[in-house]
Amino acid sequence: MLLEGKKGLIVGVANKHSIAWAIAQSAVKEGAKLAFNYQNERLKANVEELAATIEGAKIFPCDVGNDSEIEELMKNVEAEMGQLDFLIHSVAFAPREELTGEFVNTSRSGFATALDVSAYSLVALSRAAMPLMREGGSIVTLSYLGAERVVPHYNVMGVAKAALEACVRYLANDLGPRGIRVNAISAGPIRTLAARGVSGITKMVDHHREVAPLRHATEQAEVGDTALFLVSSLSRGITGELIYVDGGYNILGTLAPMD
Repeated sequence: MLLEGKKGLIVGVANKHSIAWAIAQSAVKEGAKLAFNYQNERLKANVEELAATIEGAKIFPCDVGNDSEIEELMKNVEAEMGQLDFLIHSVAFAPREELTGEFVNTSRSGFATALDVSAYSLVALSRAAMPLMREGGSIVTLSYLGAERVVPHYNVMGVAKAALEACVRYLANDLGPRGIRVNAISAGPIRTLAARGVSGITKMVDHHREVAPLRHATEQAEVGDTALFLVSSLSRGITGELIYVDGGYNILGTLAPMD
């Protein structure tokens, strides 16, 4: 029971296939008490149904692109849970039209949206959660290899993930003296709701399965268990880091095109 008595907020569950949901399942098995957000009424029913399977779980509305909603989310979490021990940030978005064609044609508005939702939201949530982490804590976000290498059709999301990874390092430096650790997981391609916006995601998963050293596609549960490690005391000496959960794919050199 690595997380017995610990309280966590998981931001970004959309449905049962979400990486955030896999993290929730890993955390609950180890004794954590959880709260979730839902972005809008369209997603509320999904989150409610999933949260109902976890004893004592709470759900609150919050669009991470809205500072007032983030502030209200943390007020609700404090009122219901008293404090936070960990925060999971599993949020990313870019307009679908920005994930086709050439990156050079990225629009100014599309660039701003991708960076705001996918990277700045980690900063905003961390700042709002900080006062609730009175005894220290752990913050974990989700990245992808497209932050470091050109991945077909990933375009502006790759730039947003690169910004996200930089945010992790700067936040780790700022929050470390408060006993708060900040880390990222770079997961292999997984067919989630968010990933459907990336053209060719099925080919990416198949390619990963064929060439990654472990020869299997990345599973949500693998990411969930790594996040469990990062929010538990087992990782108490780790902050500002990026951990790959991709079957070793990131260590490989030049690979065949995925188009």
